[in-house]
Amino acid sequence: MAKYIFVTGGVTSSLGKGIIAASLAKLLQARGLRVTIQKFDPYINVDPGTLNPYEHGECYVTEDGAETDLDLGHYERFLNIFTSQANNVTTGRIYQTVISKEREGAYLGKTVQVVPHITDEIKRRMLQLGQDGRYDIVITEIGGTVGDIESLPFVEAVRQLQWELPEEDSLVVHLTLIPYLKAAKELKTKPTQHSVKMLSQEGVHPDIIVCRTEKPLFPELRRKIALFCNVKQEAVIEAADAATIYEVPLLMMREKLDIICLKKFNITDYKEPELSKWKEFLDKLKYPKSKVTIGLIGKYLELQDAYKSILEAFVHAGAVNECQVQVVNVHSEFITHDNVAEKLAGLDGLLVAPGFGHRGVEGKIVAVKYARENGLPFFGICLGMQMAAIEFARNVLGLKEAHSTEMDPDTKDPVIDLMEEQKKITAKGGTMRLGAYSCELKENSLASRIYGYSPISERHRHRWEFNNKYLEQFENAGMVASGKNPGTGLVEIIELPKHPFFIGVQYHPELKSTVENPQPIFVGFIKAAKEYAEKKANVKNPLLQSEMI
Repeated sequence: MAKYIFVTGGVTSSLGKGIIAASLAKLLQARGLRVTIQKFDPYINVDPGTLNPYEHGECYVTEDGAETDLDLGHYERFLNIFTSQANNVTTGRIYQTVISKEREGAYLGKTVQVVPHITDEIKRRMLQLGQDGRYDIVITEIGGTVGDIESLPFVEAVRQLQWELPEEDSLVVHLTLIPYLKAAKELKTKPTQHSVKMLSQEGVHPDIIVCRTEKPLFPELRRKIALFCNVKQEAVIEAADAATIYEVPLLMMREKLDIICLKKFNITDYKEPELSKWKEFLDKLKYPKSKVTIGLIGKYLELQDAYKSILEAFVHAGAVNECQVQVVNVHSEFITHDNVAEKLAGLDGLLVAPGFGHRGVEGKIVAVKYARENGLPFFGICLGMQMAAIEFARNVLGLKEAHSTEMDPDTKDPVIDLMEEQKKITAKGGTMRLGAYSCELKENSLASRIYGYSPISERHRHRWEFNNKYLEQFENAGMVASGKNPGTGLVEIIELPKHPFFIGVQYHPELKSTVENPQPIFVGFIKAAKEYAEKKANVKNPLLQSEMI
């Protein structure tokens, strides 16, 4: 039978429950155990697919087409395994299931209540992944903060499972904050004490307390936390701020978080953690040999989590190239023909990010034109690829009114149009083209050189597509459709062979980039940016160039 770890949070949100859960899972996986992680979110949306990125960060899409919380991206990046629809559950999905059952008469005339019906459905889903023998340990992260009214049913479900499961089959990790008061020059444990007290009042007693802190936890402070929070002193774990999230597994290993869990579970048959690839990645990340500056053009730049997977894919690709990737945010709303050269000055590469709606679109088109005409390495993702097609149609093909029907339903030249199967759909939630689809690559293209194999499989999240009625015009003018879906003919990749590096993809390659398997296009893009930076340096310093020769 699988063992279950529940990760809760207190004091404040954004402490990093997802990173702690993923780090613990990585350590257990490195010791030879089969581990998965799931996230339970307390909001009433059925999934985050209809949420504005400003509300909840990016919407992460799994291989099977589930629109999920961004923490599932951390799980996949750390563990290098796929998650699925079953790994993310919201209050909305729980209530939707229970109400559907009630309408079907499944409760035999009983009054449907939060306890036991809602909590029973929560428990069923919490145990689901551990019941088919695939995993030794299932880690469940509970979203929100202890004390939130929305989280109460989830905490109650954990309480019931602590009572129902054998003592050695479950444990609770509680993440809290130990704030440092600069004026008093000391760390304060009171918020943690109150958080644990609140959790205990709801019937859940933590086995391990992980303390986010800016300063080291000295032994006396750990003893105090252990005494007042009713845990062993060894179960008070320091989670110090790290330079990168990828250091956290090693920090948790030093604190013996995984060993404490294994002892609680009475698991003795485990090996020393195999983390050689992870440490090699960290060495390259910490000690780069070069640096590039990439412009990220988007419309949700005020919130870093809106493009989380893209930023992490840059980290992975940078490490492969032994290169530090500095990402500069460029808000597309403020780019015009008059200032584009100034806005993009100093960049070694340009990535135009995904998005929805008309806001900032013209600025993206102007930026693509600059990259195309000036040989600046360009990478467009989803909407970014569509903007590249519109720019080419307007400025190369001479179709001055070319646009997407998403922004201009009455455009005379809809080079980007709504997918045929999307035209009759009215419901917004979960109805886009979602999940992994196959793509065949054109021989001798940039895409085929980047991947090295065909067909490929990448994840999608879109409604609009390249309009194949214009494909012949595009290819006659020099833009190649180097990747297509074999079943539908949907154009997945466009590129300019005469450009140093110009590629746009309809899918979201960032979603499959992990520490162990960095995404190939990101790796190729950073390599091209390095070469571009080196050429710029040689032009500015011809003496250096002669010395290199």
